[in-house]
Amino acid sequence: MKDKLKTLIQWYEDVLSLPHRSEVARELRDEDDLFMLLLYSEMVGIPNPVYYYTLEMYPYILEKFHDWHLRMGMEKSPLDGIRCC
Repeated sequence: MKDKLKTLIQWYEDVLSLPHRSEVARELRDEDDLFMLLLYSEMVGIPNPVYYYTLEMYPYILEKFHDWHLRMGMEKSPLDGIRCC
């Protein structure tokens, strides 16, 4: 009985959140895009006041860079030091 109740509650939560999943996914993608812009802004020519602190994140974010610049409408990487295409 307890398992059935948990399953019912999970199904109910899924039904309630279903219409908002695309909105949540879009918001998360927009936040990631803004973060990537902040991270690579110094290389693109926009002054970044926290460049020193974001420098440590480059190795972790480099894998996502290709998808990001394609989503931003750039056919090729705008950065000379990063060749992903």
